[in-house]
Amino acid sequence: MLTRAIDTTLLASYSDDIPLFLKKIYAARGVTETQLSLGLTELLKPKFAQLDAAIKLLEQALLEQKRILVVGDFDCDGATASVVAVKSLRLMGAKYVDFLVPNRFEHGYGLSPEIVKLSIQAKQPDLIITVDNGISSFDGAKLAQQSGIEVIITDHHLPSDSLPEANAIINPNLKNCEFLSKNLAGVGVIFYLCSALKTHLQTNGYFANHHIPIPDLRTVLDLVALGTVADVVKLDQNNRILIAEGIKRIRNKQCAPGILALLEVANRKAETLQASDLGFAVGPRLNAAGRLSDISRGIKCLLTDDMNDARRYANELEAFNQKRRATQEQMQEEAQAVIDAQDNQAGKFAICLFDKSWHEGIVGIVAGKLKEDYHCPVVVFAQSGDNLKGSIRSIPSVHIKDLLDLVDRKYPDLILKFGGHAMAAGLSIKPENFAQFQQEFANAIQAHLNNQIPKMELSTDGILESADISLNNAQLIAHSGPWGQGFEEPIFHGDFDIVEQRVVGEKHLKCRLKLTNTSTLYDAIAFFQAPISTKQVTIAYKLSINEWRGSVSLQLMVEQVSPI
Repeated sequence: MLTRAIDTTLLASYSDDIPLFLKKIYAARGVTETQLSLGLTELLKPKFAQLDAAIKLLEQALLEQKRILVVGDFDCDGATASVVAVKSLRLMGAKYVDFLVPNRFEHGYGLSPEIVKLSIQAKQPDLIITVDNGISSFDGAKLAQQSGIEVIITDHHLPSDSLPEANAIINPNLKNCEFLSKNLAGVGVIFYLCSALKTHLQTNGYFANHHIPIPDLRTVLDLVALGTVADVVKLDQNNRILIAEGIKRIRNKQCAPGILALLEVANRKAETLQASDLGFAVGPRLNAAGRLSDISRGIKCLLTDDMNDARRYANELEAFNQKRRATQEQMQEEAQAVIDAQDNQAGKFAICLFDKSWHEGIVGIVAGKLKEDYHCPVVVFAQSGDNLKGSIRSIPSVHIKDLLDLVDRKYPDLILKFGGHAMAAGLSIKPENFAQFQQEFANAIQAHLNNQIPKMELSTDGILESADISLNNAQLIAHSGPWGQGFEEPIFHGDFDIVEQRVVGEKHLKCRLKLTNTSTLYDAIAFFQAPISTKQVTIAYKLSINEWRGSVSLQLMVEQVSPI
């Protein structure tokens, strides 16, 4: 285990009202005190390239009551972005705004020609707004323009050297974009566009002239928080502000009934919600519909204002989630069997797997699990029509979108299409090219890493004395979030004696631990952990709060166990 280095200059710079316990955690993450401020007034201003063009198009669409169609993506970020767009535009007076999301099995990803044809047939839009997609939709954007449809692309995925034909593109990662945070999720991008549009319309007297109440777009921040957490983007200060404000609204139940209904089926309390609950409880239930069927049910769940409807949709999504879990477990077992049958994968640079029976909606989760186990980039393919469709999950030292660019330039006929960002990507190849891709993918990663296999080291915030392993510090951490990618929740490590252990829920381990050389006992839980044979162990753990029948107590959340 690696202990995070503390920036001593930062440590000394914090004001006295921050507890020393937190000062050390912040200093180990390189965060200044100014960056800890999470008020809405600290949000970055919307300095996006092509913002004026997008606002002009939307203003004209509202004035002329054009038919606006939001084309989203089939994951949680895309679903929340779709709802933010529809809700915000309706609040601003749009009478004809609707959404359409590709079915991953029929239409493929993004603004494809197929989805443009379907939108013309089913919705007859005058204006299409993409959310969380579109930056690689060259053919679809061109077809829409040729069909007389205006196109605004809002996306956060990395663009290639050329851009689609659109009337406006809002993406913080455009080369000439001055927006300082490049880490917005798709839902964050559309929120910013809608906020900028509202400010422009208010300045021009649009709401007063049309007798429309000035919309309060803080009402969609619950959705922005959900999509941002679920997409695992880096939590810089700007994203943390968006998430913190959204979580505040959910805790006060000033949020979409759909979020409350999804929390109900997940047995999570809104009042004590943490960012991790959005990532591990709400997000997967929305994603399950997009993985197995159609994310539109998830969008309808978040869009409805009726709690009964929300509960009905949430129960449908829960059924999808149960099916997703079963399918995922089977695929993981089969993938592990393939790895076990091959040469020892420990110390390999990449893993590339395919089975024709695997479900294309689940390959990304399986790739993610294997990446955690083997600490190398993993791509898992499934059959998709005549081609293979794969999902890649990467490690911090390999920017996977850039690496795919390199492979594609070297072998132009190897990959049919691809897209993504630093840690995750999707691609399609021909079945006959699987073996070559498998080899070239590994070769490219090996070359990128200079033949040095990355070490799998868990970073912790060090060893705590018994006095610091306390409920008070667990509460300090809980109240100092949101924690997540790029602003990791504190993990500590130490040596403990196992006093008691028992299996709960068939696969989790409840323990009583004694800090070595002390008499202090702690309750702990280790998820997906078999009984431990040795009595003395080193564990990495989080300080968590356990609520049971009205009482609140400290519980150690075990992240890693190893014998002393």
